Amino acid sequence: MNRLQGKVALVTGAARGIGLAIAKRFVEEGASVVINDLDPVSAEKAAAPLGGIAIAADVSNSAAVARMFEQLAERCGRLDVLVNNAGINSVEGDPALASQFRDKQMKQMAEMAAGGPIVTHLDATVGMTDEAWHRMLAVHLDGTFFCSREALKIMNPQLSGAIINMGSIMGTAGGAGVPGYSAAKAGILGLTRALARELATRQIRVNAIAPGWIETAMTEPLAPLRPLLEIQTPLGRMGSPDDIAFAAVYLASDESGFVTGQVLSPNGGWHMSQ
Repeated sequence: MNRLQGKVALVTGAARGIGLAIAKRFVEEGASVVINDLDPVSAEKAAAPLGGIAIAADVSNSAAVARMFEQLAERCGRLDVLVNNAGINSVEGDPALASQFRDKQMKQMAEMAAGGPIVTHLDATVGMTDEAWHRMLAVHLDGTFFCSREALKIMNPQLSGAIINMGSIMGTAGGAGVPGYSAAKAGILGLTRALARELATRQIRVNAIAPGWIETAMTEPLAPLRPLLEIQTPLGRMGSPDDIAFAAVYLASDESGFVTGQVLSPNGGWHMSQ
């Protein structure tokens, strides 16, 4: 308890899932939280029981992000922790596309298990529109940059702060059928390292979390694949939002005072590095 006592933290995309779990754990550790979400009603609903502040904004819109941080500065006066968590999946808002993609994955895996031939192909890249590609990069990569840039206008004069960027195992290992998501998450990891080097002189630490397969609304369309994902994971299960939230508490706290430019990956052993 009290590992984040007195700190002010902004968590983007925090009305549900991993973002909400992070906000809850931050409050338990003594932080005051600002909940961001695209939907103002959802943001308010999440913030109320936490005694937090709700600010709705589309993180892919630089002007909206600037307004959000202006409100934060006016109401809180400082910012100690930024968690860039807002994101979408590759089939966000399109149930039909999600079902089609999942069916293809299942058929392809069955063909592989049978020893071939492989006649089912995902063809995600060749079928991706410009709009889908740009939207994925805008929410994840642009959003992380826009929020970090505005946060630094508050953190730089403080000569302190912690930024936590949400990556993914798809940004380190890559994922068949999710080129936009993988590219965006890989870009976030590169941005994390660049910012960590730049901001070290101000004692502002920047790290990333790269979750594995976590049980959230975003991974619900993958339910039929769950047995396979669990078999592929050495710990034999999918993770929970709290598995990521506890990692975020560590990176936000003074316990990680000598940690910057790193990627912490709670993934049950699905992907291992260094």
